[in-house]
Amino acid sequence: MSVNSDREPRAGVVGLGVIGGGVAVSMAARGRVPVVHDIRAHAADDLPGVPAPLSSPAEVARRADVVMVAVVDAEQARAVLTGPDGLLTAAHPGLVVVLQATVALPVVQELAAACAEAGAGFLDCGVTPGDRAAEHGMVAIVGGDAATVERARPVLDDWARRIVHCGPVGAGMATKIARNVITYGSWRTVHEAAALAGAAGVDPARLAEVIEAADPQGRTLLQLLHMRDGADALPGETGRVIAPLMAKDLAAATALAAERGVRVPLVEVARDRVRETLDLPAEAEAGTGTSAGPVAPVGVPRAPAPAAEASPASAPVAQDPRAFGLAVMDRVYGRGFGERMPPPGDLFQDETLSYLFAQVWARPGLAVRDRRLLTLGVAATVGRPDLVEIIVGGALENGELTPAQLEEAALHLATYTGWCKATATHEGIGRAIAAHRARTPAQDPAPAPTVHDAAPTPPTQEEATA
Repeated sequence: MSVNSDREPRAGVVGLGVIGGGVAVSMAARGRVPVVHDIRAHAADDLPGVPAPLSSPAEVARRADVVMVAVVDAEQARAVLTGPDGLLTAAHPGLVVVLQATVALPVVQELAAACAEAGAGFLDCGVTPGDRAAEHGMVAIVGGDAATVERARPVLDDWARRIVHCGPVGAGMATKIARNVITYGSWRTVHEAAALAGAAGVDPARLAEVIEAADPQGRTLLQLLHMRDGADALPGETGRVIAPLMAKDLAAATALAAERGVRVPLVEVARDRVRETLDLPAEAEAGTGTSAGPVAPVGVPRAPAPAAEASPASAPVAQDPRAFGLAVMDRVYGRGFGERMPPPGDLFQDETLSYLFAQVWARPGLAVRDRRLLTLGVAATVGRPDLVEIIVGGALENGELTPAQLEEAALHLATYTGWCKATATHEGIGRAIAAHRARTPAQDPAPAPTVHDAAPTPPTQEEATA
């Protein structure tokens, strides 16, 4: 059978779970009663207006022109479309298969090709929110050619409150997957924020009250996209204004998390990717505080500049490799550490700054925290507590690792380096934690001493290269 322009397209649904059942109910309520199939014989019993399931997907295809496939995964989708009694065994001119399952894009392309070979149209169609499927309340997120979308539109209109055609085949699924990232990513953000507030003695309900009062419409969630205003990137000036504020606030969050022993990996990633998030060039302006934000207030660890912000080819390296290396050293080991370096003229020390810090530590691809963990592993193999103390002190200063995590690291390294060397690692970690706690008591943070409090002491070669 084919779609006749003199009549409305007939609808079918395969899979009567929350989504498929809701779609069928919505269409029945609007007078377009679908034919349906489900492996459960009584799946339609509690679905108002929906008839009993037919025996197979093929039977649905014979009696419908637009068939929604609302199954769980790729395996089920393949079985429904291409199995022995699948939809495509009964394909007819004008048949359109609408895949509502969230599957990987290669699977979408595979099923679209199978439909094309059988002479059927294909649309990938993510849906949201699923809990409103039976209320004509979902958005259809569609990928496919425009002609196929228009053929299916009368049926889609009867269960979707809005149809968004995102582009060719695969575009609907890609948009749905990206939307899911926002959903689940925001859940993780809320988890970390609530844990942080709770650790500071704040009832998470008060956090929710503040957010709902300040932004009742939830506009903040998509504010970055709206600020781009349809462009590929934020206006440069907007990003430059926001960057120091974003870096400062995220540095404060990681500092609080470190103090209270709360794991906030998402916050750490956001802190390490400030410029990337704000569409700013991958550059680091040594000494200006603008690469990731201003110098943090006394008592609050500075956020380390994102690894992607500095590269060997960046302008500050070319202009003054030594100054840039000193700035990176301060980011790695704490404000003022670079002042312990001797004046220019020592070949080894000069190369340490202009190559090891200005180029290696500043390379994109790994965050400062990642490079620190690798360096800590190397230091642990030589059994030098003084080197370990320097490396760990920087981690604590930047809020990258908590004391509990560092103690766990000592135990982990003992398995690989042997207990004798691990004793030195444990000693160095203990010294760094004690010094950090002395500078930043949990209840009453005191200003951290700087190198100006005493005459600068040149670091040894081992300290400089740690």
